[in-house]
Amino acid sequence: MKILKRYTIFALSGLLALAALVAAVRTGSFGWYAAAAVPVLLFLLGIYDLIQRRHAILRNYPIIGHLRFLFENFRPEIRQYMIEGDRDEVPFSRDARALVYQRAKGVEDKRPFGTIENVYGSGYSWLTHSATPVANTDSDFRVTVGGPDCLQPYSASLYNISAMSFGALSGNAILALNKGARMAGFAQDTGEGSVSRFHREGGGDLIFQVASGYFSCRNPDGSFSPERFATIAADPQIKMVEIKLSQGAKPGHGGMLPAAKISAEIAEARGIPMGVDCISPPAHSTFSTPIGLMQFIKQLRDLSGGKPVGFKLCIGHRREFLSMVKAMLETGIRPDFIVIDGAEGGTGAAPVEFVNRVGMPMLEGLTFVHNALRGAGLRDEIRIGVAGKIVSAFDIARALALGADWCNSGRGFMFAIGCIQAQSCHTNTCPVGIATQDPLRQRALDVGDKSQRVARFHRNTMHALGEIAGAAGLRNPSDFMPYHFMFRQKDNEFRDGNEAYPYLPEGFLLSDEEIPELADWYARWGRASAHSFDPPEIPHGPFPRSMKRA
Repeated sequence: MKILKRYTIFALSGLLALAALVAAVRTGSFGWYAAAAVPVLLFLLGIYDLIQRRHAILRNYPIIGHLRFLFENFRPEIRQYMIEGDRDEVPFSRDARALVYQRAKGVEDKRPFGTIENVYGSGYSWLTHSATPVANTDSDFRVTVGGPDCLQPYSASLYNISAMSFGALSGNAILALNKGARMAGFAQDTGEGSVSRFHREGGGDLIFQVASGYFSCRNPDGSFSPERFATIAADPQIKMVEIKLSQGAKPGHGGMLPAAKISAEIAEARGIPMGVDCISPPAHSTFSTPIGLMQFIKQLRDLSGGKPVGFKLCIGHRREFLSMVKAMLETGIRPDFIVIDGAEGGTGAAPVEFVNRVGMPMLEGLTFVHNALRGAGLRDEIRIGVAGKIVSAFDIARALALGADWCNSGRGFMFAIGCIQAQSCHTNTCPVGIATQDPLRQRALDVGDKSQRVARFHRNTMHALGEIAGAAGLRNPSDFMPYHFMFRQKDNEFRDGNEAYPYLPEGFLLSDEEIPELADWYARWGRASAHSFDPPEIPHGPFPRSMKRA
């Protein structure tokens, strides 16, 4: 009986095909031949399913087995439009996306009735407001980036566009983002794909990212070219230079753009030949030690005419970052800024293991870097940017409180230009023309309309940031501190931000007077070296948390 059920559609298509063909032959009617077409094609498909050897499900369930693959293809859309709840985060909740869409379109972004958050659930956090709130009328909040050795400091918005390359995004998407950034007065990170004509046409401020492939500033063998870098960095549209060490969604992983996907425009922007796979190595070839990194920073700062130069990374081995801090102290060279990318960050494509299980989340990475710089007495000289699912004013305020100076967002601004979270970025079939190089698909993205949405989303988010800063009694969001936030870590227990994410004492890593509670910091600091990223010994168990330092 079960066998009959499996082959029912196959058998019926065969019978209907036979009946329609017999009727067509007897009557000579074209209508019968047309009617026979569908069952004949289904029957032939069923025969193919039975004899093919690639899919067992089709051999056991001819014809109807294709429904499985059909539903699998539409699963993200079915879930998003019919099943997903407002609070389901996969990876962004409908509630978060709706907020961006509404602010980008300039429509009502208020909520009725009350919160849908589980305020008593683990992980919930909230802002502590003041009995004497203030009204902030100016929401153009900025921070100056540039240390003592910087000759061209940049006044950056507290909210900017994260690194997303031309190649991963379409030309129209890049242009819409950059035009929107120019309208609202904030910056766009180029991503490792370098500066394209779409960036230049937009006219907005740029953060030029220099990654391991050294795109647009490389020699034919892939090595770094100081001369080409200097030419590009001289562009007044480029305000800062960012060395990419790692990306939150896939830290420690390189990449390859197949030759078939390299268009003439991509080749021009990246400075690579057509017809050859474009390789992004996992690591830089210009330096291999912490001191080498500092020397590279100085080289880029000199070549750019003194523009702010920093680096971006997702925290992995904490000892390695402390090695960088030691190199700053030993060489006297400081980056102007450091961008912390969280493991929750986005990507066009990455292995599942990297997306889900590699790298430190943003809040922990930010807290560690902030306190490491405080411990070495460097925090006041170096700005910190952060990225990792930051789409609301609350997200920005919380990051600022925990030590950030500004925030970046990639997917938030993608939502602003129409991303529907179809999660087809790696297939070149983005339904809204953002993450695709298909000319027909990307022409659907209207640059004029979408750039207005980018600017509007930024302005409305900054306005909301000013409002919640005012609710806390602050004139500037940069004045947020951990104590302004509470964090529920268990269903029946919450902690003050100063307890959950404390600011450690200035200079504690260099002080002769050691704090017993920070023994783990001292032990890790002792294992760090400015001359090598390699560990001084291979651990075969936990290091003793002693006070002793090398």
